[in-house]
Amino acid sequence: MSDFTSSRSTGHGAARRPFGARPQGGRPSFNRSSSHGSSYGGSRGGRSGGRFSRPAPALDISRFINKTVVAEEVVVFTPEHHFADFAIDTRLKTNIQKKGYLDPTPIQDRSIPHVLRGEDVVGIANTGTGKTAAFLIPLINKVLSGSRERVLIMVPTRELAQQIREELREFTPGLGIYAATCVGGAAIGPQMGELRRNPQFVIGTPGRLKDLLERRALNLSTFTTAVLDEADRMLDMGFIADMRTILGLLPAPRHTLFFSATLSPEIERLIGEFLINPTRISVKTRDTSATIEQDIVRVPRGANKLDILHDLLVQPEFNKVLIFGRTKHGVEKLSKTLCDRGFRSESIHGNKTQSKRQKALDLFKRDHVQILVATDVAARGLDISGVSHVINYELPSTHEDYIHRIGRTGRAGKKGKALTFVEA
Repeated sequence: MSDFTSSRSTGHGAARRPFGARPQGGRPSFNRSSSHGSSYGGSRGGRSGGRFSRPAPALDISRFINKTVVAEEVVVFTPEHHFADFAIDTRLKTNIQKKGYLDPTPIQDRSIPHVLRGEDVVGIANTGTGKTAAFLIPLINKVLSGSRERVLIMVPTRELAQQIREELREFTPGLGIYAATCVGGAAIGPQMGELRRNPQFVIGTPGRLKDLLERRALNLSTFTTAVLDEADRMLDMGFIADMRTILGLLPAPRHTLFFSATLSPEIERLIGEFLINPTRISVKTRDTSATIEQDIVRVPRGANKLDILHDLLVQPEFNKVLIFGRTKHGVEKLSKTLCDRGFRSESIHGNKTQSKRQKALDLFKRDHVQILVATDVAARGLDISGVSHVINYELPSTHEDYIHRIGRTGRAGKKGKALTFVEA
């Protein structure tokens, strides 16, 4: 199929197209071939301040295409347990049932018994498979079983921290369990106030946790359990030194859990340093879900990339779209431009305060906006139901980043589409 060519003018002037209006000109076409020979390289910057960074490998564009529909026998997972079977507090079982959980997912089915026995666990599973409940449920039970149990959960992003806290709250009504969320981009005073209540769960990003430790607002000597969720992403963001410092301040012996979709050599070394004979559980079947259709959108030389994006977004099936860009400034500019063109769009990136990021995410989750434009801050861990399309408006730095980006669609067995813009 031929590359897309726009016949419209690139100057839009002051006139605003109403949302849903189909512009004149040709529609974009997707490349049906995987023979594109280009590759994309470059370096990924770490966090500001000269923290960890590493060069990114070249990307094979053909890996962004997965159009083949394979007729295969669907293997139905049969859990060994039901939630009612687990040796956990009856009050917690009641809350799990009220939440609508009957049978555990594979990672939950295989992990929960080991965590209940107090074993260190390394859990590897595809994104969107229920890793959060796999560690929250047994750790809530642990807190209920011992009055002095406290749990520290480290995560890479503010959004993931908030999501874990919300899920914790859904599991614990009436149980007298409290949590503090400690993340950057939000006022530190209220977080220090939450810590003074001695919550059983502290969920935070490494940078803010380290800041609170330096202010003596957080004392890790009373914590008996640590969870690192999406540890490889924290490594990519330059948090490896902070992770080591924080884990080193926890008393020994400790109960330590690592849950992630991927594990890098650096994280393997961290596991070797801080975990004791961990039980390794992997239920990862493939890099990308079979429910995600992947394709590329070629942008011919001289074509207006924004017009091509517009022509996609006005199509009715693009009803809940997550668009990824590379930079904070570029993401913000793209979101505002889409709003000027009549789309309902919000953005999240590192320059936004936590409250603004959370508001944008909530609007997208509740379908009050059609489009969320984001940096890779939204690529890991976030559970957003009903995302119809993920669009890589700008190429990711690595194939691993690509996998996590497109994992925001096609979740919980639903179909999704991932499109990657490739400039000729």
